[in-house]
Amino acid sequence: MATKALFNTVVNWFIRQRIDQIEHFKQNPVETQEGLLFSQLFNAEETEYGMKYGFSSISNYKDFRKKVPIVCYEDFEPYIEKARQGQKDVFWPGVIKQFAKSSGTTNAKSKYIPITAESLEDCHYKAGKDLISIYVNNHPESELFQHKNLRLGGSAEMYQDFNTKFGDLSAILIENLPFWVEIINTPSKKTSLMSEWESKMKAIIGEVKNEDVGSLTGVPSWMMVLLQRTLQETGKDSISELWPNLEVFFHGGISFKPYKNQYREIFGKDIRYYEIYNASEGFFAIQDQAGSDEMLLMLDYGIFYEFIPMDQYYEGNREAIPIQEVEINKNYAVVITTNGGLWRYLIGDTVKFTSVSPYRVKISGRTKHYINAFGEELMIDNVETALKIACDHLDASISDYTGAPVFMTNQTKGCHEWIFEFTREPKSLEEFTEVFDRSLKTLNSDYEAKRYNDITLRCPIVHSAKPNLFYEWMAIRGKLGGQNKVPRLSNDRQYIDPLLDLNK
Repeated sequence: MATKALFNTVVNWFIRQRIDQIEHFKQNPVETQEGLLFSQLFNAEETEYGMKYGFSSISNYKDFRKKVPIVCYEDFEPYIEKARQGQKDVFWPGVIKQFAKSSGTTNAKSKYIPITAESLEDCHYKAGKDLISIYVNNHPESELFQHKNLRLGGSAEMYQDFNTKFGDLSAILIENLPFWVEIINTPSKKTSLMSEWESKMKAIIGEVKNEDVGSLTGVPSWMMVLLQRTLQETGKDSISELWPNLEVFFHGGISFKPYKNQYREIFGKDIRYYEIYNASEGFFAIQDQAGSDEMLLMLDYGIFYEFIPMDQYYEGNREAIPIQEVEINKNYAVVITTNGGLWRYLIGDTVKFTSVSPYRVKISGRTKHYINAFGEELMIDNVETALKIACDHLDASISDYTGAPVFMTNQTKGCHEWIFEFTREPKSLEEFTEVFDRSLKTLNSDYEAKRYNDITLRCPIVHSAKPNLFYEWMAIRGKLGGQNKVPRLSNDRQYIDPLLDLNK
């Protein structure tokens, strides 16, 4: 009892300290961000990248924006390759020993994101501690530390290449975790580090079915697969029957909207949901309010933020603005400068600010995952809100989907084509399509204009997928588990055509 009391005292002290620090950057966002930027410029001024772009001569943000270019991965790749070969002081001081291997870019190659000691400790691990601090501060009655956290990561193999290691971010995080974190996590490190998905599922279920689980952490789509299989294995009717002390699901990676009703059903009781926004490039935002779908932008993780208005992005104008110039409810592409050595790097995500005091965001989509074949500028956020409306209206539920344009011909007008995998079918697919289409018109004025009297766009084509279609497709592509995601929207038909063929 004395040990437990001491542990709780230490934890509560840490939480109070950290909450005070979070309040400080909420009250002083611009000063926090500018101080961070110039500290990083100073640290890297003698690197190859720093000397090329004159970091030592940058004295204000205007200089930084003028001298340092905005880059995507393909632009920055030559520097990353030098660092991967063991060269030191390329874009961050010293030798970078670990790289997170992320999913392919437009040229189908994998990305290797540098993970420095600073980004590991001051961003990724700091965020993990902050997530717990914020949650317990919001719910002081929580019994989180009395039960296990079920984590579900991706492939955790590490590979040696040149003089450096690379692998899934999950591998790097798990491999470097302190021992005391392992005590409160399940499954074991050995099982978490398994790579083959089906074997890993069986091993995880074998371990966790007899554990006392109080929290879950993972991507909603893959966590749902694990929970469904766990119920099948144990013969339980609901997750709450298996784990009565489960109180919260920390989720990220994809939108939770399509899965919310499914989780309510499988849990068999109401629990709390907390969303996080992270990637291999860094940890960006945490839901800081109970019951909210907004996330607090974390401004002291060694990441300096800039934003490109998406209405300019489409037109090829990549001029970025600092955080103090953003507006609420406007789509922005995110540009980051990090303690992992990324300088003015486009991560490919788009966000909308829901508040600027403090700065809170929602993820609205991807710069490459949208449909804009006819000037409709349809983002994922529009689609998932419209889908929720349609599902609620017809008591339906969706696990996965993707959409793409059908291009105009001399004889026909264009439209959008969708394939939805329902876990609960709507009573009428035709009515579902009508409500979905009508909701998109309400949410997106550009879409509404193109759909007006079918002038440019005719009514969307909607297909119902056979059960497990998307799982089968991801398995064929070797994309099961972890950070792998179904591409929701595409401006071409590279994803939907293979799915339609598989659905026949």
